[in-house]
Amino acid sequence: MAHLLVLLLLVAAGLRASATYLLIPMDETQKNHLKAYGIAYWALEREVEVTWLLNYRGGAFMMKYADALERECRLRGVSCVAIADGQSTEILSSIAEPSVNMDAVKLQKAPKIAVYSPKSKLPWDDAVTLVMTYAEIPYDVVYDEELLAGVLPTYDWLHLHHEDFTGQYGKFWGNYRNAQWYIEDVRNQEQMAHKLGYAKVSALKLAVAKKIRDFVMGGGFLFAMCSAPDSYDVALAAENVDICDVMFDGDPMQPNAQELLDYSKCFAFKDFQISTNPAEYEISSIDIDQRSRMRTVNERNDFFTLFDFSAKWDWVPTMLTQNHTRIIHGFMGQTTAFRKQYVKSSTVVLAENKELGEVRYLHGDYGKGTWTFLGGHDPEDYSHFVGDPPTDLSLHPNSPGYRLILNNILFPAAKKEKHKT
Repeated sequence: MAHLLVLLLLVAAGLRASATYLLIPMDETQKNHLKAYGIAYWALEREVEVTWLLNYRGGAFMMKYADALERECRLRGVSCVAIADGQSTEILSSIAEPSVNMDAVKLQKAPKIAVYSPKSKLPWDDAVTLVMTYAEIPYDVVYDEELLAGVLPTYDWLHLHHEDFTGQYGKFWGNYRNAQWYIEDVRNQEQMAHKLGYAKVSALKLAVAKKIRDFVMGGGFLFAMCSAPDSYDVALAAENVDICDVMFDGDPMQPNAQELLDYSKCFAFKDFQISTNPAEYEISSIDIDQRSRMRTVNERNDFFTLFDFSAKWDWVPTMLTQNHTRIIHGFMGQTTAFRKQYVKSSTVVLAENKELGEVRYLHGDYGKGTWTFLGGHDPEDYSHFVGDPPTDLSLHPNSPGYRLILNNILFPAAKKEKHKT
């Protein structure tokens, strides 16, 4: 028995010695999908080129074998397989077949990541920072002062925390105007606006929105969830238009504000109506919310479907939709989903609930850069409320909803041209 054990150990050592690549599967066999993205980022930080195998085993990662890489996978609980050079060649050859909807894309440099978020603590968390922390992907927090000072060009990728770029403080006035956190947030925002030379918070947020627009135009990658996407586009459309009522900025909104909106300035949306009721927990008609009578689903039957794209021709949307399932369980947020009739025709729809006429996941180009919008607050907490505790992602290591976020984080590392075998 002892001799057999020694023999097995020697065989295993021989296999490791002959291995030249490490394959990280991303199908149902993967024990921890979310941390697998962290491994890919960890490898890029160490200048190890990663090949993203689009539509192969759920969007697997492949890289040159190193003991340190395999050890890191084991430490983080990520499934991996050491393979020989011939096996990697066979995989790439099969992916390159014209009849197969797969492709291989090279990831070459770890993107530098920024999160636009207030420094003060608010009674809600952010899914993007939660998953980056869990996956062990580093990021910097920046806010108004840093953005207006010109810090964005030093980053590759920017995530917008659940911000209200219209200057209406998330439309929380109706329910939370007497809450201490709301009072403090208004005070902090007003102090920052005055410090930076703006008479109103709405004017400060518009200036920040334009800085973000310039970042994307210059080649930056933007990702936003929940209330940030529609509030951002509404703010751009309302440039030089006062859409804030007296409780938000000290004076009434313009009577003809709706007619003065310029939709051509928006990234994703068109023809929407702004909410003029200060007590309504909505910024515009873009959102389809669970509280709306028009939305007839509940937690048990709320799903959306990822579109299938041609990996060899539409490799960018294919990257952004990599997953081990095409059906994703829905989740609510201040902005839960986007009404399809308000989505511009130039926008690429990545996922939708066709029966409800709602879009959940959008992507588009602007200048030299790109933007991606995802509806909902937390993919593993269906109706996350103000004050609820953050999601423990160790309980959801295979979350398909959180995978969509992580696809966006690795996306900027891809070459501009597709890798061909």
